[in-house]
Amino acid sequence: MKALCPGSFDPVTMGHLDIIKRSSRLFETVLVGVASNTSKNALFGPDERVEMLRESVADLPNVEVRLISGLLAEFAAKENIGAVVKGLRFASDFDYELQMAQMNHRLNADLETILLPTAAKWAFVSSTLVREIAILGGDISAFVPPLVVERTRQRVAERRAGR
Repeated sequence: MKALCPGSFDPVTMGHLDIIKRSSRLFETVLVGVASNTSKNALFGPDERVEMLRESVADLPNVEVRLISGLLAEFAAKENIGAVVKGLRFASDFDYELQMAQMNHRLNADLETILLPTAAKWAFVSSTLVREIAILGGDISAFVPPLVVERTRQRVAERRAGR
């Protein structure tokens, strides 16, 4: 079965990679779907996020990274995806993810959602916090892959310089 790990991944964190790697052991093929919609607070554009993710999962032969847009349920139907895998950091994540799972199943009856608890060592990490730490000059190297550390430093420096 093919699974989908969707997200914005702005930037990809070690918590994201943990869920993707664990999914790659559970499913024949895992498609990491990078949401193309960007918020005004986005640090990286969609293509940059795809590129960083591809580099970060290069050692996982059954994982593919793609940009997705539109309804997740429709994308999954087009790609013959049978499961969506989402990570849960806290109990409060469950309410939102359950609602999304039920809506996606209503839109695509062949689509199941698998909720994986995030490894405890990554439960407090979020892309939002990583961005904030980086923008304020903190060290993010414990929370993201090395290539993301460098690109984030560069992007923050560019923004400070007004580029």
